[in-house]
Amino acid sequence: MSDTSSQSDEVLTDRIGSAAIIRLNRPRALNSLSLSMVRTMKAALERFADDPEISCVILKGEGERALCAGGDIRVIYESGKSDDPDVTRFWREEFPVNYMISHYEKPYVALMDGIVMGGGVGVASHGKHRIVSERTRLAMPETGIGYVPDVGATWLLPRAPGETGTWVGLTGEVIGAADAIYAGLADVNVPSERLGPLVEALGELKGGASDEQVRAVIDRFAVLPGESQLEAHRDLIDRVFRFDTVGEVVEALNREDDEFSVRTRDVIAKRSPTSLKLALRLLRRGRESSSLVECLEREFTAGAEILRNHDFYEGVRAAIIDKDRNPKWSPARLEEVAEADLDRYFAARHPVLFPDHRL
Repeated sequence: MSDTSSQSDEVLTDRIGSAAIIRLNRPRALNSLSLSMVRTMKAALERFADDPEISCVILKGEGERALCAGGDIRVIYESGKSDDPDVTRFWREEFPVNYMISHYEKPYVALMDGIVMGGGVGVASHGKHRIVSERTRLAMPETGIGYVPDVGATWLLPRAPGETGTWVGLTGEVIGAADAIYAGLADVNVPSERLGPLVEALGELKGGASDEQVRAVIDRFAVLPGESQLEAHRDLIDRVFRFDTVGEVVEALNREDDEFSVRTRDVIAKRSPTSLKLALRLLRRGRESSSLVECLEREFTAGAEILRNHDFYEGVRAAIIDKDRNPKWSPARLEEVAEADLDRYFAARHPVLFPDHRL
């Protein structure tokens, strides 16, 4: 049964039995989110929440390469370059959808098959039922483009075991199914060839199904994800990333000589120094926070200030405009970024996103 209301080319909604499906439909762009997609998702979630015949809502990406590779940063780059006063509109509408997903009334099932990065984590990992596969490639790669983990990642990552979330947030490295589950960003591993049958089985549930009933169906299709590299390196990660300054983290990495540490050190050396220091402060603030809303507000404030500075535009230029993969950060070295320089990223100059929530 097809549901064509609030349909757009970039987001398709339909029904398989009692299961409502939201399909992100920009496969050539790895299903990157546009503002219109965020708005269509919000309208669909509101509509499905009020339909008593719907048992659960399933999010999936069209094509076989990605659930969602994040927000469309090229649009934000171009808006910022042109001094568009509404440049933060995308985040202003995206972040409340992340919060809506975290508190959604019906069972919410995210099929995290393929690439899941940035904003893709935001529309997946806040859900109740998060399914990865052998094709999952998850990352919060923002420090590599002069930005910081957002979409509530500074709420999620500090709640990963030990300092594994700090490693994910600072390095921006890609992790697979086992690591995503270990880090608390996903729940179960289902082979990609079983995802279609899983959706059909979820559609056989009655409207008003409970989260326990949905999880019982998912568990019938789940398999063990294999060894987590984050778990295997947990002691090392905790030892190195326990510090509250990036300088101390790098010094600790320099004292290690194993392959994992060397690779991690090389990755961090390529990231924006400002983004690294700002990301770590945001992650530490997130660890102390009492709510997702608090973290989203703080991320939005930091993001708005980032758009007034050099590194984001240089990072996006190097990654997706010129694609030379050789960003020239400014400041170029960690030692040139004073902790006091970060204070302005925490000074809100805008109306709050969630005026009805007390922080």
